[in-house]
Amino acid sequence: MHRSSHARRCASLVAMATVTALTLAGCTSSSGGKKTEEGADGVSAGKATTPRLTVAMITHQGPGDTFWDIVRKGAVAAAAKDNIKLVYSNDPNAGNQANLVQNAIDQKVDGIAVTLAKPEAMKDVVHKATAAGIPVVGLNSGVSEWKNLGLMEFFGQDETVAGEAFGKKLNEVGAKKAVCVITEQGNIGLTQRCDGVKKTFHGKTENLYVNGTDMPAVKATITAKLQQDRSIDYIVSLGASYALTAVQSVSEAGSKAKIATFDLNKDLTGAISKGTIQFAVDQQPYLQGYLAIDSLWLYKTNGNYMGGGEQAVLTGPAFVDKSNVDKIAQFAARGTR
Repeated sequence: MHRSSHARRCASLVAMATVTALTLAGCTSSSGGKKTEEGADGVSAGKATTPRLTVAMITHQGPGDTFWDIVRKGAVAAAAKDNIKLVYSNDPNAGNQANLVQNAIDQKVDGIAVTLAKPEAMKDVVHKATAAGIPVVGLNSGVSEWKNLGLMEFFGQDETVAGEAFGKKLNEVGAKKAVCVITEQGNIGLTQRCDGVKKTFHGKTENLYVNGTDMPAVKATITAKLQQDRSIDYIVSLGASYALTAVQSVSEAGSKAKIATFDLNKDLTGAISKGTIQFAVDQQPYLQGYLAIDSLWLYKTNGNYMGGGEQAVLTGPAFVDKSNVDKIAQFAARGTR
């Protein structure tokens, strides 16, 4: 009996030691490997052991547009998890953006994620990428054109649907006349938003074109419009930073117009809490960046297609107002919503 009990105790100790060793080995492997070109910004996740890939993300981000910081954070987090070297570049000029895609092709990257704010300008270079055997996915802008251009997948919101939902919301809050502020002429997504608003809003709508790269000019143009037309009771902003600028315009013009917007950031959630901004449509830019990069890893390592290559993966629209802003604000505070 003594020898048998001793044997059982020894076996138990060996088993416990084995489990401990495996646990420690798992912890070590999850943090190993090379660092990506950009850090994960504090996002913790297990790391893939698949071969190192290089993926280029090329957007139409303009100077000072903080929306893209959120997209980029999502992309960085996915790249860190998937053992991907992320090469991010951007240019609001469509021709220059196309040149950046060509640079990625020349560098023989393993995948490309691209925005299609001006699809026609991107068509030829996207075809060159696919002809070179490089998988290309779209994000954020171009939901109506991604299949026509031959992209594999798309991640974003349907801007027309988002605009229509916005128009219905304006009806609910009793708006009568709205001005939709377009910050970049020729940007298909921005145009679709305002067209969607006009389709469902029962009141009057008017588009106001401003230079989105010049914020003082944006403020001055909106202020002048409000001074000229006192019947405007709602400003439809197409970006968080522009909505916050519109708050200043309303004050300077002595207008009673209220402000609602597409897209979020940390400061905007605070403005919704205070009531200076009525509501926002959130398209979840972090998710767009994350899924675009992760989808390329899934395709390269397992042949997966999100949406089956036929349907876009929609990340919005979702409304944020006083009823739910506190839940969102904690994530916006760390720059991921």
